Amino acid sequence: MPLHFDRVDSALFDVYKVQTCSGKPLEVITASGGANYILPAGVAGDAFGRLRVSNPTTLFDSQHRYQENDKWSNVISGSASTTYVADESAVNLTVTAASGDAVYRESKKVFPYQPGKSLLVFASHSFADDQTNLRQRVGYFGTENGVYFEKDGEDLFFVLRSNVSGSVVNTRVAQTSWNGDKLDGNGASGVTLNASRANILWMDLEWLGVGDVRCGFVINGELILCHTFRNTNTNNSTYMTTAALPLRQEIETTDTVVSGTSAKQICNTVISEGGYQVAGDTYSVDRGTTNASLDDAGTTYPVITLRLNSSRLDSVVVPQAIEAVVTSNANIRWSLIKNATLSGASYSTHSNGNVDFDITATGLSGGTTVAAGYLEKRGQINFSGPTDFTYQLGRTASGVSDTLTVAAEPTTNNTDVLFAVKWVEML
Repeated sequence: MPLHFDRVDSALFDVYKVQTCSGKPLEVITASGGANYILPAGVAGDAFGRLRVSNPTTLFDSQHRYQENDKWSNVISGSASTTYVADESAVNLTVTAASGDAVYRESKKVFPYQPGKSLLVFASHSFADDQTNLRQRVGYFGTENGVYFEKDGEDLFFVLRSNVSGSVVNTRVAQTSWNGDKLDGNGASGVTLNASRANILWMDLEWLGVGDVRCGFVINGELILCHTFRNTNTNNSTYMTTAALPLRQEIETTDTVVSGTSAKQICNTVISEGGYQVAGDTYSVDRGTTNASLDDAGTTYPVITLRLNSSRLDSVVVPQAIEAVVTSNANIRWSLIKNATLSGASYSTHSNGNVDFDITATGLSGGTTVAAGYLEKRGQINFSGPTDFTYQLGRTASGVSDTLTVAAEPTTNNTDVLFAVKWVEML
């Protein structure tokens, strides 16, 4: 890549402004002792000031190519609604003109922030046209913590939400007070933001409890930095309770509006910059030495079921493996079934407090089979790698956990099995 160097002398450093062919600046600093340092300027660096050359690890992505995917849940008030628009690969969030209509659309999963690594979020969306009493939001946030972009009527804000004090506090920064490019046509980019058109919101976080949060938009292929919430050397404590949060988009009528309207949710991703190394704790639950008796060939029986504890729904819990022993002379088909309806279930809370489990259910119906295979006598099945969040337990925006049931189907009558399931918690 061609580089252009402009030298600026100082007493202690030789500073070179390095201009790449894409127009993104770097600073190469040579100390008086001869050591060289490359400092990324602006958003060329990640949330920790590192040049963005590291491999990103995708923790989550969402797109709606052929249908509204199962990665989101809705809380809907009044006569509001959601509609999948196939030709646009988008979901419309629609409100009527009545006061109190709302759609809160939230990812079922929260995402594991890893201390010391930049967490990068992109959210493409299209807000509805301005109307008094129409409020719209999009970002990385839940009901108690997070950061988001807001359009209230015609006014634009970046907002930091925190529950550190024990009650929710929303710190709203109006567009006129953004400490970066205000996107009013007078900033370094020369761009004027039209928030009623399709845009790509970006934000990155260095949490560690006290780090900065940067917010902006991707326009003309460039990350434009609009506002930074600075939280180091400023607060007495953490700036929000957690950085393990969901993605969320909202539209709401705070009073009557002139006419019903829609916003669009398009595409979202959450990325750990510089990779992700699992540093969580591993747990397991099993049936002890008591066989599960599978009486009828061809019938699917629940063996072990996991769900998030109702008081810890923002836990990051990823089932990873099952181990099975067929104690009779038979084969079985095993399966993982998401959100099956169980009969005879009685949940207990694991000693870690984050997971409930059931080993008593006698029957199941419904649900979605997300993995399956066959076993003869004995085997261990690893269905989730250390950085694979496919089977992570989610929850709805209204607070109902997913369930994941390990089930067994015998090939002959009166088959006895033993099962164990292992999971990792990223927090």
